[in-house]
Amino acid sequence: MAFHVLVGLFGTACYVGAYALLQLRKLRMDTRRYAGLNLLGGVCSLYSLAYDFNLAAVVSQAFWLLFTLVGLRSRNRAQA
Repeated sequence: MAFHVLVGLFGTACYVGAYALLQLRKLRMDTRRYAGLNLLGGVCSLYSLAYDFNLAAVVSQAFWLLFTLVGLRSRNRAQA
């Protein structure tokens, strides 16, 4: 299996893991850990998509990352 595919699968595991932990109430949405898993998942997925391009998936990942960054910024401002 190609390295970029493994990176993409790892990114998917980050997304799914974060969502599962959220649903199982083992992780809260307003934590850096949750945001970090989402950021890592998005970056890994985009890396993989650079090799096997799919426009719909790239747009989806780009928005996922954007919303995660906006959420982190909002969280940081609220704590300041």
